[in-house]
Amino acid sequence: MSTLELGPLLRHVGTTTATIWVETSEACTVEVLGASAPTFQVCGQHYALVVVDGLEPGTCRPYEVRLDGELVWPLEGTGTPPSYLRTRTEVEDTGRLRFVFGSCRYPPTDDADLEASLGIDALDAFSVRLMDEVRATDDPASVLPDALCLLGDQVYADEITPRTEQWIRNHRDPDDESGPGMEIADFGEYAHLYSESWTDREMRWLLSTVPTAMIFDDHDVRDDWNTSQAWRDEMASKPWWPQRIRAGLSSYWVYQHLGNLDPATRDADPLYRKVLEADGDVYDLLADFAGRADAEVGEPSGVRWSYRWDLGRTRLLMVDSRCARVLNENDRLMINDHSFTWIEENATPDAGEEVDHLLLGSSIPWLMPPAVSHFQSLDEWAAARGSKLAETVRQAVDLEHWPAFRASFDRLADLVRGVASGPDAPATVCVLSGDVHHSYAAEVRYPSPTRSRIYQLTCSPVRNGVPWFMEYVFAVGWWQGLTSALARVARAAGIGDLPMSWSPIGGPWFGNAVSTLEVNGRAARVRVERSGTRGGLEAVAELPLT
Repeated sequence: MSTLELGPLLRHVGTTTATIWVETSEACTVEVLGASAPTFQVCGQHYALVVVDGLEPGTCRPYEVRLDGELVWPLEGTGTPPSYLRTRTEVEDTGRLRFVFGSCRYPPTDDADLEASLGIDALDAFSVRLMDEVRATDDPASVLPDALCLLGDQVYADEITPRTEQWIRNHRDPDDESGPGMEIADFGEYAHLYSESWTDREMRWLLSTVPTAMIFDDHDVRDDWNTSQAWRDEMASKPWWPQRIRAGLSSYWVYQHLGNLDPATRDADPLYRKVLEADGDVYDLLADFAGRADAEVGEPSGVRWSYRWDLGRTRLLMVDSRCARVLNENDRLMINDHSFTWIEENATPDAGEEVDHLLLGSSIPWLMPPAVSHFQSLDEWAAARGSKLAETVRQAVDLEHWPAFRASFDRLADLVRGVASGPDAPATVCVLSGDVHHSYAAEVRYPSPTRSRIYQLTCSPVRNGVPWFMEYVFAVGWWQGLTSALARVARAAGIGDLPMSWSPIGGPWFGNAVSTLEVNGRAARVRVERSGTRGGLEAVAELPLT
């Protein structure tokens, strides 16, 4: 009999549809609320996406999962509430919506010293509180968030836990010079990582009951992934890299990307159709696709990882800022022209559409402390002129955010200004980000007033650490004196002035954190909470955005 290995994960939810993702031990038929789907096989692992259709808009109901007719979810003895499936309301609805977001979640480790240094998992603490709220109400829909946005580093393929180190030693020789050592090597090892990250009681229930949108960042593949052509050249010289990058992107497609898509988009995907029609294991199909996606960085290929969710009159665009880059002698772009054009088209409402809030999800922050932004642009300028020191510094201290791709930074600034200045401008334009292992909120101002309020909202990590000195680095980064000095140096180098200014309205805050963006009609506010030393969450800020 097949067993439930991982999941269920509640992924894209529409007004009448909901997608449930599962991993099972054997080939079987997966059933949820009368809908069913067969599994497909990748490297001996089995997966299915079940689309429940014909649901009533704006309804909330518990659900179960069956494999070949046998009940496998909810799990007995866990003490968790039921998992709920809540559909969206109609597009015209202007009611309250809540978006929980964060990034960089290091998994449970079973190592007491490491657990103490990492601290309490903010998402686990959030899940425990949400369970209590669900148990205490007769109306679960009133307390459940509308979406959970995981903004990168869902798994750490290059910084594994002691438990996974031992698991790898039991499966292969990590001292083999042709392999990646104590890093993830193949699809099967990626599957182990996802299982390690998503099977603890709190996280598993949360993912089963809150629709979750995801996008990768570097550690889902490897630190500094695609930071420069020099980085790519160095990785290409390693004998184990081709298998690693194919496994990384293939596993991302299975575990994260498929569930991001609405049913119509997913069904129209030629690769997904081939996977469902295949007889037997489909890893070769996925590896070929992943190899092309990696080789075609910067090319207008058919590979697009960015996607869009519409929740009432709030639009979420999750942006691929890693695999759509252009890295060559002539151009250096965060996002290639083909993909950026898609973002521009989807960020701008069509005639007759009303969007109250536009959310741009980018794993990497658009707006860093201004002095750090100038420094990143200067480093890009120097590296483009052959400075080996600039390239060394770029990789050593992670100078790979939007200002380090200045042409793309400016294009995003133009996009945001255009959307925020139009006659049908939303009330807010918010860029949601993670990556930098601290949290902050900043407001943007252009030389000409805009109709929308514009913000960078950064929340990271959900659970990880940051070197002690970085607190001082980021504090100094907001200092006006240093910002002005670096701006003068950038101007002397021929780097254009920044197209707008921004200043902090909250933070920086350090420690494990989770944030909630709440909108109600055209009003919006953001709440930042950190995990306490004794468990639970402690509010550090509640900031009105309108």
